[in-house]
Amino acid sequence: MREILNVQCGQCGNQVGTSFWENIVAEHGITGDGSFEGNSSKQLERINVYFNESHGGRYVPRSLNVDLEPAVIEGIKLSKIGKLFAPDSYISGQSGAGNNWAKGFYTEGAELIDNVLESVRKEVERCDLLSGFQVSQSLGGGTGSGMGSLVVQKIREEYPDRIMATFSVLPSAEVSDTVVEPYNTVLSVHHLVENSDITFCFDNQALYNITMKTLGIEEPSYQELNSLISRVMSGVTTSLRFPGQLNADLRKLAVNMVPFPRLHFFLSGFAPLTSKKGQSYHTTDIPGLCQQMFDANNMMADVNPAHGRYLTCATMFRGNISLKLAERTINDYHTKNNAYFVEWIPNSVQISQCDVPPVGMDLASTFIGNNTAIQELFTRVRGQFISLFRRKAFMHWFTEEGMDEMEFTEAESNLNDLISEYQQYQEAGVEDYDEGAHYDEEPLDDAPQEEY
Repeated sequence: MREILNVQCGQCGNQVGTSFWENIVAEHGITGDGSFEGNSSKQLERINVYFNESHGGRYVPRSLNVDLEPAVIEGIKLSKIGKLFAPDSYISGQSGAGNNWAKGFYTEGAELIDNVLESVRKEVERCDLLSGFQVSQSLGGGTGSGMGSLVVQKIREEYPDRIMATFSVLPSAEVSDTVVEPYNTVLSVHHLVENSDITFCFDNQALYNITMKTLGIEEPSYQELNSLISRVMSGVTTSLRFPGQLNADLRKLAVNMVPFPRLHFFLSGFAPLTSKKGQSYHTTDIPGLCQQMFDANNMMADVNPAHGRYLTCATMFRGNISLKLAERTINDYHTKNNAYFVEWIPNSVQISQCDVPPVGMDLASTFIGNNTAIQELFTRVRGQFISLFRRKAFMHWFTEEGMDEMEFTEAESNLNDLISEYQQYQEAGVEDYDEGAHYDEEPLDDAPQEEY
């Protein structure tokens, strides 16, 4: 089976990653010391997607936990799954990035990157067939954004033919941790546009809304927000980890979801999500899952899909369901809401199904959408960036680490282009292209003419 290497960067990235591993460990029946105590052979059938099996029959997560300060790493070591990870999978510096992208990318992060790449190389050599990498990070802080960008860039240089998926938490309008978040985010997006194949976008405002309004938790903790992200992370790779009627791996997902290489920023959702009080009033069936998956209130990024159009979608159903009913339900939804899908990409909804439901559920589904409305998120960040950058506020913290003002200008320009591209394809229609024309009909200059 094709393996995935997980890299979690910075405080947020490590906390999201830890929540993800807690989820995966429960689904595969692995105990806190790495032994198997599951009740089904399916749990072990493809366990090597995320785990290496050691000589003593112990399952070790294929993960690197990276941070520029030791506190979060020490916290993971002391957690209930801390003993699962190999000692050399923990990589930490001593000083921290201080919410400064430049420290994570140029100074502190650059000192640690060789250790990270050496560990990546060792893990890749142990794999039979590496599918790709998944990186969890926050774009607002220093390590997740700065060092996360550096890790993604260096891995891309070393392994250009492998899929690079990132789970990125973007700053939101109302929930802000640091004042320089817009700088860190714009500089990070600049690198993700070039070096990532798939980026799942989350933001704290949307996660807060889901936990408070849908799940009925009045004061959600970060752990509860992270568990939402981890459900999407495990849902995306379910069909890699368990047998199912349709398998969708990271590469298939990328091929079906990304119509243009720069437009690879996805919305995501999970269903069913109900409060404990309301569970007895809701039936979990395929039409109900479909309705909740496409609901704007269920999106884990604070944008409204109705303001844009879907280029492509993917739905992953889990549990004992009728694939025929799932396809009919999704197709009916597509037909009724045709205006929200671009008409020039036919069959734009991908459906996959896996027999094994998440722990404690009978049915579940994960939704991923490439929607042009994601530009709202970038537009919001750009507005905050411009407010600071026009006055050169807080710039000296970045230039003192060796950065140049031109980098900020380039990153802003790249973000402007990205927003324009989403807008362009949102407005593009079939009539924009002449049906009678033959595109690319001229032979290439350097090719022998007789071959045509």
